[in-house]
Amino acid sequence: MSEPWLEGLTATQREAATHGKGPLLIVAGAGTGKTRTLVSRVAHLIAGGVAPDRILLLTFTRRSAAEMIGRVKRLVPALSGGGVWGGTFHATANRLLRIYGDALRLPPDFTVMDEADAGDMMGLIRAELGFASGKKRFVGKQSLVKIYSHTVNAQRSLDDTLARYFPWCAEDRDGIARIFDAYVERKQAQHVLDYDDLLLFWGALCAAPRVGVTMANRFEHVLVDEYQDTNPLQADILRGMRRECTNLSVVGDDAQSIYSFRAATVRNILDFPTMFPNAHVVTLERNYRSTAAILDASNAVMARAKERYTKDLFTERTGGGKPVLTTCRDEEEQTDLVVTHILEHLEAGVALMRQAVLFRTGHHSAMLEIALARRNIPFHKYGGLKFIEAAHIKDTLAFLRVLENPYDELSWFRILQMFEGIGARTARRILGELGVPRGSATTNGTASTNGTTPLAGLLARTPRVPAPAQPAFGEFRRMMADCAGRRIADAAGDEPPEGEDRVPPLPVQLERIRAFYAPICSRLYDNAPVRERDLEHLAQIATRYRSRASFITDLTLDPPNSTSDLAQEPYLEEDYLILSTIHSAKGCEWDVVHIIHAADGMIPSDMAITDEAGVEEERRLLYVAMTRAKDHLYIYFPLRYYHTKHRRGDRHSYAQRSRYLTDDVVARFEQRTTNGTAGGDDRQQCGVSAPIDPRGDLRRLWSG
Repeated sequence: MSEPWLEGLTATQREAATHGKGPLLIVAGAGTGKTRTLVSRVAHLIAGGVAPDRILLLTFTRRSAAEMIGRVKRLVPALSGGGVWGGTFHATANRLLRIYGDALRLPPDFTVMDEADAGDMMGLIRAELGFASGKKRFVGKQSLVKIYSHTVNAQRSLDDTLARYFPWCAEDRDGIARIFDAYVERKQAQHVLDYDDLLLFWGALCAAPRVGVTMANRFEHVLVDEYQDTNPLQADILRGMRRECTNLSVVGDDAQSIYSFRAATVRNILDFPTMFPNAHVVTLERNYRSTAAILDASNAVMARAKERYTKDLFTERTGGGKPVLTTCRDEEEQTDLVVTHILEHLEAGVALMRQAVLFRTGHHSAMLEIALARRNIPFHKYGGLKFIEAAHIKDTLAFLRVLENPYDELSWFRILQMFEGIGARTARRILGELGVPRGSATTNGTASTNGTTPLAGLLARTPRVPAPAQPAFGEFRRMMADCAGRRIADAAGDEPPEGEDRVPPLPVQLERIRAFYAPICSRLYDNAPVRERDLEHLAQIATRYRSRASFITDLTLDPPNSTSDLAQEPYLEEDYLILSTIHSAKGCEWDVVHIIHAADGMIPSDMAITDEAGVEEERRLLYVAMTRAKDHLYIYFPLRYYHTKHRRGDRHSYAQRSRYLTDDVVARFEQRTTNGTAGGDDRQQCGVSAPIDPRGDLRRLWSG
């Protein structure tokens, strides 16, 4: 065949890949080859004459975009010239804002904050406005970030957001609004954007009369992966990007829309034909992943969904028994059974890495982690902190951020508090001396009035610092001067020369920072050798970058998943079991999947079922977990949950099986009960060989 990108596609996959112009919705069930279909469509467009750099491919991870583009290049070897624009929504927004940001008066040196930095800035403003010192508890900084992000991405008013998603914060509404006002002004003064700003400013560009049309017309085709995970703001962006040219192809599965806590909405995919009239809809139903029995049970779970695209996954895979539903006496028995099954499959030839244990919330695996360690079973857990969120990594990046954007208050604040004798109050005073702008949340200070940046002020003169900090602070000034390619003022106070600087390469800057930071890291944190290895890894990453700005931005928008400091000690063997929250498991697959805590209140989470939309999303969450399994699926339901942490005494309550495991669903499982739950009750096994009948002794009292 002369078109290798179409080889092996089913009729429906080929229909989607070869679609012509106009909007296209590909409803792709779990394991139905959506990635292959999307890759084939990109290859087909290029082979048909569309210039690669006129194609925009939006995904939710940079790795997914890179993988797809790599597969396109293998399918179309003649691919040359400009490459396909591929990346996440946020990374693409950052790239476009660097090109067209002048229309929005964005400074070219803006930097991007991650979620933790946004929380720190909210916390500073919260304290400055007096909300941290009142007699009544006020909303914390983490909740403030979530409320702000949900309001922006869902395009809802603050009142609606609080009423629907954060009702316990509603009485603090006016104070929250004041903090948000100050937060917006402070970001503007310091030339920083947060994640939400990237999308907000991209949406504003789309609406701009001239530049919006120019930017949109840059792309002939826009393709979006995992469309069910988009939020209202992203949907508005796509409408803006396609207001003249309607060539938009989206791939998604309404049954896998599980990120409403990030403001994602299933309405985007359900209402796509309304948002984009004359849309062509193609449904992919042939599953290449799971056995027929697993798909049958998964389809039964989704059959009761209130609103969905009608599709029933099928497969031509044969073999494999029914999935197993086991009722256990309690969590301890559940844990023992999970470990037993894992070891049985390991002995049967299924490597640990081909097995996974999935759970609704991170703490649900606590007892299992202890048991795995006791049984010497290595594991990696997903759904925790990212590499960039580790304290020593954030410390190191703070130096680079100040070098890149001297107005970055949070990075200055973090750096200053590394020194002995400098606390929050002294740090604020030094920030004022350096001229770091703080917006209008306070009355003491805006931008520097002498025309120099705070970094230039640092190199020109040493601010007043406590005696314990003075030796290290002098070395700090020399280190920053070296990394900036500048000279510090001499003892007489002469100003360092302005003008073009000789900035050393990024790896050299990072090595200089590491040398300065090493003793600080040893003083502030334990396990310094492990943290040093993380910094070595950071330096290795830096060798791939030519500019400090791109390095900082990429680490912020798409950080590595984990750091050795946050995981257990490495094992000599490379095989390890996967533990993961269901949200983090989306997009993955394993030969054997264990789903634990299938009890009401756990799945669904009692925190997520405040309305019908929440109940339906939790149904989709279970469906996602079940469809990760290829050959074997186990679901465990503990009958009892103990009230005390260490199980002193026998205080417990009985759980109900997950409401999604209805009788018609359970009929598709092999049902098992452990010894402790035989007959579905709570009878203990006493180890006697014959039944005891106390009524016989009773009769003897009067029978003689």
